[in-house]
Amino acid sequence: MNLAYHNLKNGMRFVHYRTDGMVAHCGLIIKTGSRDEEDHEHGMAHFIEHMLFKGTKKRKPYHILSRLDDVGGELNAYTTKEETAIHASVLKENYERAVDLICDIAFNSVLPEKEIKKEKEVITEEINSYLDNPAELIFDEFEEMVFPNQPLGHNILGTTDNIKRFTRDDLQYFISGNYNTDEMVFCSVGNISDKKAIYVFEKYFSSIGSKPVVRHNTKNTIYKQTIVTKQKNTYQNHCIIGNTAYSIKHKKQTGMFLLNNILGGPGLNSRLNLSLREKNGLAYNVESGYSAYSDTGLFLIYFGTENNNFQKSTDIIMEELKKMRNKSLGIIQLSKAKSQIKGAIARAYENHENLMLSIGKSLLVLNRIDTLGESCRKIDNLNSSDLLEIANEIFSLPELSFLTYK
Repeated sequence: MNLAYHNLKNGMRFVHYRTDGMVAHCGLIIKTGSRDEEDHEHGMAHFIEHMLFKGTKKRKPYHILSRLDDVGGELNAYTTKEETAIHASVLKENYERAVDLICDIAFNSVLPEKEIKKEKEVITEEINSYLDNPAELIFDEFEEMVFPNQPLGHNILGTTDNIKRFTRDDLQYFISGNYNTDEMVFCSVGNISDKKAIYVFEKYFSSIGSKPVVRHNTKNTIYKQTIVTKQKNTYQNHCIIGNTAYSIKHKKQTGMFLLNNILGGPGLNSRLNLSLREKNGLAYNVESGYSAYSDTGLFLIYFGTENNNFQKSTDIIMEELKKMRNKSLGIIQLSKAKSQIKGAIARAYENHENLMLSIGKSLLVLNRIDTLGESCRKIDNLNSSDLLEIANEIFSLPELSFLTYK
C-alpha cells in the first residue's frame, strides 16, 4: 500500500492512496465529537455538523447541496463520540471541486440565524424518531448507564431542551475552542496522482490559519456493574448486556476485535446467531459489538425477543459467554475465525469510501496506518490463550451490566 503523506505548516495532515477506477473519495476528519461537550453543550457537535451545510461566505445552502449533486457526486458528514467527518465521492475529474467544497464548508460557514432556527426543528424530529424506536434508544441509554455523568456516555444527538437553547454565539464559541488544525486530517482515495492530490490539498488548505490544539479535561472512566429494567410496554423485550473494554491503542484491541466477531459479529455463523436464532428460533436480531475509544472501550450484546422467551434467551447467551471464558478455541476453530475476519478486512479495503475514512481516522488517532498485510499479521499472531484471557476479563459475569426494556 503506497500512501502519499503531506503536512502543512498549520498542522493539518494529508494522506492519499492512488487506486484505479473512475470514482474518487475524499474527506476531512476532525478530532472533535460529542465527547468534547460540556453538559450545557450536549448535542453541539452534531448540531454544528448539520449547520456546516447551511451557507458559507460564498455559497448559499442550495449551492452547497447541488455543487456535487450536479455532477453525480455525493456530499455527506457524520459525528461520533470523538470525531466529525465531512466527505465526498465524485468522478475523478471532479476531485478538486469536492476538495474546494469541503474546505469551504469546514472553514467558511456563516451559521445563518434563520437556518439555526430551522435546523433545531429538524434535529428535534431526529431525536423524537429515536425515542420512538426502542431497538435504537436502548443503545444510547446503555452507554449513559455505563459511562454516567460524563460526556462519553451522552448520546450524540443531544436533548431537545439543549437544542432549543443553542445560539449562534454558542456554536461559534464551541468551534473556536474545539476545531483545531493540528487535529485534522484530510484523506483521499482515487485515481489521482500523488502530485496532483498534494497540490490540490495545498491549494485549498495551506492558507488556513494555524490553530494550536486545546486539550480538554476528560473525567476518568469509573465503571460499576449496573442492572436496570424499564417498563416500555413494547411487543418485544429488548436487552443489552455489556462491559467496558479496551481502548483503540491497547495491545489487546485486535484480540478483542476477533473475539467479538466470533461471538456475535455480522457473520451468520457467529455463536450467538447460531445458538439463539438458528437452533432455537428465539430472536430475529442478536448481535455483539465492540467500540474502541481513545482511553476506553465498550463491549455489548443486543437481542430482542418475546417476553415468554426472554429468560431462555438470556440463559443461552450466558452459557455462550461461559464457554468462551472456560474453553480455549481449537486449532481448526481459531484458524477459521482468523480467516473469516481477515476476509472481512480485505473486503473493507476494496470499499474505497470506507478505506478513505479508515486511513484518515487511523492517521488522526494512531498517527500510523496499518497495511492489509500488517493487520492480517496481527491477527495471525493471536493464539487461543490470548482470546481466553480477554474473554475472562471482558465477559466476567460480575462485571456485566444489563439494561432491559419490557
